[in-house]
Amino acid sequence: MIEITATAESIEQAKQLMAAGVDVIYAGEDKFGLRLPHSFEREELEELVKVVHEAGKKITVAVTGIMHPEKMKEIPDYLRFLESIQVDQIEIGDAGIIYVMKRDKIQLPFIYNTQMTMTNDRQINFWANKGAIKTVLGREVPYEEMVEIAPKAKIPVEILVYGATCIHQSLRPLVANYFNYIKMDEDKRDVSRERGLFVSEPKKPETHYSIYEDQHGTHIFATNDLDLMLELDKLSAQPFNHWKLDGIFTPGESFVEIAKCFIEAKTLIENQQWTEEAQALDQKVRALHPEERDLDTGFFYYSADDVK
Repeated sequence: MIEITATAESIEQAKQLMAAGVDVIYAGEDKFGLRLPHSFEREELEELVKVVHEAGKKITVAVTGIMHPEKMKEIPDYLRFLESIQVDQIEIGDAGIIYVMKRDKIQLPFIYNTQMTMTNDRQINFWANKGAIKTVLGREVPYEEMVEIAPKAKIPVEILVYGATCIHQSLRPLVANYFNYIKMDEDKRDVSRERGLFVSEPKKPETHYSIYEDQHGTHIFATNDLDLMLELDKLSAQPFNHWKLDGIFTPGESFVEIAKCFIEAKTLIENQQWTEEAQALDQKVRALHPEERDLDTGFFYYSADDVK
């Protein structure tokens, strides 16, 4: 059975996504989670959990930040809070959180996700042996390597099938430092995601690396966002049946409508009816995707030698 996880920018959007057929809502607080469409503070997150459970769905809470010592001091209290509101699972990328949960006997199923370093079955199974219920495959793994990984993985593996790909994160405030260097006016120094900043490579004006800063540092994204609509049948055949939709740069109703396309694809594949509808669904996704952002299939069709 195919399971679809989608980010949520609000409680209302979460309701729309679940009504459309999304199985798992992905949310969290910026203080502890990375690259979220919205920061759910504790009271709002508790309400979201109730709404998700009333709909008979699941929620994953992002605790994916790199927990430097000052953050790690706050982690036990936050984890106990998540346990108390009965979140279904958390997603982590810092092994220190596993240690804290074991030490403090906090019962929270966890997904292990470092975005880029989960690239083979040995890594997947290492974290499975540490208690992970699922891992998230690195974005640079091509399909020919996925085929080799699938039969050896001990736990489910989640694949991003739509959304932006972060290619660099630095704790340093790179954009703010640049603004300081060029002596930009104070009122123009907005470094947030909402401003829509990007950088391009020299002599390559077509490149469009979205960039912003928050309390976790600087985040830079690939020029093209990912769209694997036409590759879903290949993924499900392995099977890679845990799909993620990330709406960090696709706000509002457009993201809900895109999610509906992938939900329809899921139904068609499960009913063995994946034929000419695929192209129509892909065209709809492309029409709904933000005009200033392009789509491609990422590393999916690369050869393993090219990636190495």
